[in-house]
Amino acid sequence: MWNCLATLAGVIYLAVGLAVAADTSLLLRAEPRWEKARRDLAQGRAGEAKAGFQELLKEYPDTADLHVFLGMSLLRLRDPQGAIRAINRAIAADPQHIEAHTLLGYVELEIRGDADTAIREYRKVIELKPDSAEAHNNLAVALKKRGDLDEALGSLNRALELKPAFAAALTTRGGIYAEQGKWREARRDFEQALQLNPNDDGALYGLSQAAREAKEYASAQGALSELINRSGNFVYWLEWGRVVMVRYWWGLLLVAIAWALKGRILKARTEANG
Repeated sequence: MWNCLATLAGVIYLAVGLAVAADTSLLLRAEPRWEKARRDLAQGRAGEAKAGFQELLKEYPDTADLHVFLGMSLLRLRDPQGAIRAINRAIAADPQHIEAHTLLGYVELEIRGDADTAIREYRKVIELKPDSAEAHNNLAVALKKRGDLDEALGSLNRALELKPAFAAALTTRGGIYAEQGKWREARRDFEQALQLNPNDDGALYGLSQAAREAKEYASAQGALSELINRSGNFVYWLEWGRVVMVRYWWGLLLVAIAWALKGRILKARTEANG
C-alpha cells in the first residue's frame, strides 16, 4: 500500500534547465546551434538535439554544459549508459559543475537504483551549494530509498528551513512520518503540501491514508475518488474499494448491533410483563 506513495513522494529536482544552463561560456551563448539544440530538446526532438550537441562538441570539447545537455538528450532516447558517460565527461571538464553532479545523482538513483552513488553525488552538490533547498531534498529522497529515514528527515528539515513553501519536501517528509507511524505529523505535512500545490498526487494519496488511519473513511474515500478522476492508476481503485468496504461494513455492523439490542429489549419487556 505505502509503496505507492513512496514512489509518488520522492521528487528529484534537477538544477539544470532547458532554457538556461549555468556557467555557459560566452562563445557558446552566442552560438545559434546551441540555442537550436536546446530548443529541440525542450520540444521533445531528442534525436535532433543529440546530433546538435555532438556537432558542437567537436568544436567545444571541454565545455561541460554541452556534455550535460548531451546526457539529457541520451536519457530522453533511453540510453542511460551513454548519458552517464556524457555526464562523467562534464564532471571531468568541470569537477564543480553542480548540474552535472545533480543529473548523475538522478540517473544513479532513479534509473540504476544505486542509492549509495546518488547520495555521494547529492552530498557533493550540497558541498558546492549548501543553501540549495533542492539539493537537500534530493539527498533526502536518496537516503529514504536506502532506508535511512532519520537522516532523510534531517535533510528535509534543512530543505524546509531554507524554503518553507516547498511542497515536494513536505510530501516526502509526510511519507517518512507515515512509514514511522506518526500519522498526525504526516497528515499535517500532506495538508500543507496540498495548500501549496493542489495537484500533488503524492500528498493527496498520503492524506487519504492518514484519514483512513484516523477512521475518517468518508474523507479517505473523497481523496481517493479525486485521485481516480485524475488518473486511471489501478492502485487508487483498490484503495478506494477497501475504504468503501470498511466504511459500509461498519455501518452494517452498527445496524446489526442496534437490531440485536432492540430485540433483547423487547424480549426483556415481554418477559417482565409475563
